[in-house]
Amino acid sequence: MAPHATETVGIAGSANGGSANGNAPLFTVDSPNVVYTDDAIKTQYVYHTTEVTRAADGKYVARPKAETYHFKVDRKVGKVGVMLVGWGGNNGSTVTAGIIANRRGLTWDTREGKKSANYYGSVIMGSTIKLGTDKNGKEINIPFHDMLPMVHPNDLVIGGWDISSMGLADAMDRACVLEPSLKEQVRKEMAELKPLPSIYYPDFIAANQEDRADNVIPGNKACWEHVEHLRNDIREFKAKNGLDKVIVLWTANTERYAEIIPGVNDTADNLINAIKSGHPEVSPSTVFAVASILENAPFINGSPQNTFVPGAVELAEKHNAFIGGDDFKSGQTKMKSALVDFLINAGIKLTSIASYNHLGNNDGKNLSSQKQFRSKEISKSNVVDDMVAANTVLYKEGEHPDHTVVIKYMPAVGDSKRALDEYYAEIFLGGHQTISLFNVCEDSLLASPLIIDLVIVAEMMTRISWKKAESENYKGFHSVLSILSYMLKAPMTPPGTPVVNALAKQRAALTNIFRACVGLQPESDMTLEHKLF
Repeated sequence: MAPHATETVGIAGSANGGSANGNAPLFTVDSPNVVYTDDAIKTQYVYHTTEVTRAADGKYVARPKAETYHFKVDRKVGKVGVMLVGWGGNNGSTVTAGIIANRRGLTWDTREGKKSANYYGSVIMGSTIKLGTDKNGKEINIPFHDMLPMVHPNDLVIGGWDISSMGLADAMDRACVLEPSLKEQVRKEMAELKPLPSIYYPDFIAANQEDRADNVIPGNKACWEHVEHLRNDIREFKAKNGLDKVIVLWTANTERYAEIIPGVNDTADNLINAIKSGHPEVSPSTVFAVASILENAPFINGSPQNTFVPGAVELAEKHNAFIGGDDFKSGQTKMKSALVDFLINAGIKLTSIASYNHLGNNDGKNLSSQKQFRSKEISKSNVVDDMVAANTVLYKEGEHPDHTVVIKYMPAVGDSKRALDEYYAEIFLGGHQTISLFNVCEDSLLASPLIIDLVIVAEMMTRISWKKAESENYKGFHSVLSILSYMLKAPMTPPGTPVVNALAKQRAALTNIFRACVGLQPESDMTLEHKLF
């Protein structure tokens, strides 16, 4: 590497909508392996890992390995837009109003006193990351958002589609999520926002959604005209707002699972042909994914259905386009991931998990249909599998806890979802432990910050490239953005790689990739090391 320079890599975003590129330095990196230019951060990074093989006698052999990589981060964030599918739903209207409120620095009255706009619930905007320790061993933490030059949510341009023609101001009222005193302050801006017509295939969502479908593109099954219509919507949104890039995110109704059929959706070419021939097993979300991939707009699926059939994944790989999913990890599942990870790592053997939910928003109404509920049940039920499989002391091969998930639609509770969980475990000498949780969570107020996180990280990944030491050319990450796993219930990984649901590992992966981009090794968290050595 060239002689190093010392320069900022943490760039704070303005609290009132200013560019994330224009603020004072937060920290500097002083290393011969970090080089800065006006356009990029370039680092040389040694990745340490342990390769494990099994000897002829059946014993494991562990060999430490070190491999050198080079990372390059484009420093110019540019102007970023996000297009939400289901923009007029609870999540879409809430995240839009929330960004407006933060951009304007609003405060409003509630029964509990004044509240101010914030990004609580966002890991990128609301949490910190350990930078290192000072000479006395004290941890130095910085805002996560300041680790790399990232888009600030206040700067996002928002648009999208919805099968309902209702404008965003009225949709905000319909959602019954926000305080009236906040709604009145954002109403004028929200009233100017109208969703584009969307595609509507009745077979894929519950029949009880039909009364909302008054804003649809003609046609009730997949066709290439729909793909081209959506591609044109993305291009026009980008041009009209002078954007450098667009992220597309599905926050619409949960669809039923699409059947995987050889010759239909198993390869990229077959999927394209299936759309052109109007095959009934191609879902609306898959059509949106195909349109986004062809426009090189990262596409994220925030619902539990299998949007990314094998043909869609292959198409993304073919076009070097980013995709990510599935299903926002907001309330009950986030608690489950954390608790199960803790208990199993503490040597406690979970033998059953019973999860009951009731909610009254439109998501709950749609999930009252069995086919759509089945999509959600799958994404919620698989969340503990990798944690169980990792502990061969507690669980024999193929053994796992009994796990059931129930969701009921209760209109009276609205967006304030109730989640009841019972964890039953075996402990020392045949004893038992039962943990019961009652979690009341305002669904859209938890999901909206996840939308922001997914957009910020997906955009960030479009500006990071890497190469091995012996290679000449940089390349992007794999099309399947497994780095988004921390925010998703059923995280996708590149074909053939294992899924990791443990929250601590997901957070560490996100943190350590960003640290590598500025030439910093993972923190060992040996907090007593300054006293031990």
